[in-house]
Amino acid sequence: MGDVTEFQALQASMRGVRASADRLADLAARIETADPHQDLAGTDLDELRRLTSAHAVAAQALRGLVETMLKRRGMVQEVAATTGGSEDE
Repeated sequence: MGDVTEFQALQASMRGVRASADRLADLAARIETADPHQDLAGTDLDELRRLTSAHAVAAQALRGLVETMLKRRGMVQEVAATTGGSEDE
């Protein structure tokens, strides 16, 4: 199998983010219907911890890839301008 292209890496990163978001959505539906006067089950809290961590890692990997792609294209200044951030932050 050949080298992974930048676009294939982007597709894989998007799949990772979407998959973790889908799993969070399933858990969110359970939490939304839970009795607010009862403690959340420890298993749900553990799953929430695990899924939020996985989603954060996936989202950060996607963000890093996009920023790398933008840098390679010389578009870094546009990103800073549109997000309101600065490169010093």
